[in-house]
Amino acid sequence: MRITDIRLGMLRVPLKTPFKTALRTVNEIEDVIVIVETDSGHQGYGEAPATAVITGDIHGSIIEAIRTVIKPKLLGQDISDLNHIIRLIQNCIMKNYSAKAAVEMAVYDLFAQQYRSPLYKVLGGGVPKLTTDITISVDYIDKMVADSLDAVARGFETLKVKVGKDIGVDIERVKAIYNAVAGKALIRLDANQGWTAKEAVYALHKLEDAGVRLELVEQPVKYYDLEGLKYITERVHTPVMADESSFGPREVIELIKMRAADIINIKLMKTGGISNAIKIADICSFYDMQCMIGCMLESSISVAAAVHVAVAKADVITKIDLDGPSLCAFNPVTSSVTFNEADITIGDAPGLGITAIQGLEMLP
Repeated sequence: MRITDIRLGMLRVPLKTPFKTALRTVNEIEDVIVIVETDSGHQGYGEAPATAVITGDIHGSIIEAIRTVIKPKLLGQDISDLNHIIRLIQNCIMKNYSAKAAVEMAVYDLFAQQYRSPLYKVLGGGVPKLTTDITISVDYIDKMVADSLDAVARGFETLKVKVGKDIGVDIERVKAIYNAVAGKALIRLDANQGWTAKEAVYALHKLEDAGVRLELVEQPVKYYDLEGLKYITERVHTPVMADESSFGPREVIELIKMRAADIINIKLMKTGGISNAIKIADICSFYDMQCMIGCMLESSISVAAAVHVAVAKADVITKIDLDGPSLCAFNPVTSSVTFNEADITIGDAPGLGITAIQGLEMLP
């Protein structure tokens, strides 16, 4: 099975409601789709969103990185030589993590197809079922409470609440949501780099003193402020999770050495694909540090790849934040991974099991 072509397309899917964080507001998923073709007729699928404020990737950079740099390196390569292909992808261009991730997941898809096995089994096996949280966008307090209650009614037992715009209002937002869903759902807080270290400690102490019990707080300070992250971790009871501060294995090792966080958030678009996500999970497992696996605003193509990784590394990836498909107005992808609100399951089809993508617009 050798690579004969890499084709690109665009997939646009409207969201049920606008996605609002301290960094941005988005109304639809608009992602680059990668199709890796082979001489055997098999196709592998990958996906990458434009996330300029987080990874620095935009559609143009993703497309050009794949077309002009990655594709020429991979044409003619034998899918069986997976490690060699992964090295080519990772070493042919600096950064460009989302472009690398999209191509990598398509290659892993094909590798598993070659052995007629679901990807998670090739990665080590596991129980093909997960339960995800759902994101509650930052908004007016009454709207966030209503969204939280709606999510609970739909069967979600963990809410990822976005804050980070106004410290005083943020505290009241969280109190109101906690009181509304107490005993029905856990709350994860995501500040999206919106606080200073001292603000975070102040806010978390206020919430803790008010009896609010959070499962974790995610990336309260700027991505480069590792000392600030450590400052918070040392001063609050709530577990602190690094997200934008942690892209690849090197950053994870530094965070562990500094004891700057309690949990690491893995995202394929940050790690550059499945290979580094696995390395991060193995590093954290060695140090008894838990991981979450998350996603950007992605459809069920790339989220399916993250699902397979999470199942295979369930011993260390204990928290699931793969709600991208649940935020969409509809699921345009037919595959062996089923997204049913909070419940995610994997079928027995080889690879990612993708058979159709509704509305895919192929690029010239």
